[in-house]
Amino acid sequence: MTQIGNGNARHHVVLVDGSEITISWAAITDTGMRREVNEDSYVARAPIFAVADGMGGHAAGDFASAAVVTRLAEHGGKSALGTAEVDASLRLAVQDMGRGAGVTDEGSGTTVTGVAIGTVSDEPAWIVFNIGDSRVYRLFGGVLEQLTVDHSIVQELVDAGQITREEADTHPHSNVITRAVGFHEAPIPDYRAIAIEEGMRLLICSDGLTKELTAYGIRHFLMANRKADAAARQLVDAALGNGGRDNVTVVVVDVLKVDRPAGAHRERGPDSDLS
Repeated sequence: MTQIGNGNARHHVVLVDGSEITISWAAITDTGMRREVNEDSYVARAPIFAVADGMGGHAAGDFASAAVVTRLAEHGGKSALGTAEVDASLRLAVQDMGRGAGVTDEGSGTTVTGVAIGTVSDEPAWIVFNIGDSRVYRLFGGVLEQLTVDHSIVQELVDAGQITREEADTHPHSNVITRAVGFHEAPIPDYRAIAIEEGMRLLICSDGLTKELTAYGIRHFLMANRKADAAARQLVDAALGNGGRDNVTVVVVDVLKVDRPAGAHRERGPDSDLS
């Protein structure tokens, strides 16, 4: 388990175009009720927020997830970053894993998912990325939306219409992912850009949360708590109360205010896949 960054009640970011964004965030991780080791890691240091869920057992999974968040954390303190920087960090993390002789092996790796403050077509945007089955959600106007698509066997079955979303949650292969960082393969994240809008809340989490809470439950706790730290705490507590079968990690990010330069206002910014 590697935790990089602390909660922040108010943080200002000024982008190159003069846009000023005020955000707050909180991050919590817990080993859970049935695991002996926490293989989750996170970074919560603007402009980058990410969760990595290690696999491979004990030290190997911990080492893999730590390698990823440590590399991503090198961008902490910048005003913004883009897909090229995320790609480069993930490639370096794979190299770092390869140096972990005696700790990692061909069976170790990690998921990673997160958001970064960036710009798309000169508009402020969250750059959403993921590899594996950790997730990013957006809560805006009372509507909760999953922004990432799992790289997993059950997601492929759902997409093919062979099982329902509800059946996927209890499927015997629900833990089998189809893409990861590690295994001596080039990391290939999916990217999506969404507008940075005042009043929105983002949730970044490992599957230890989504194994225990439905989308309805996640929305309930995000809606019920005005402060990011309270929302994060209640989400983790609820996951533990429902069984806590896995490590649980959540990062909650709130957009408190968005100020655009004169003449730069528009109703909605980018919301699209990046490729």
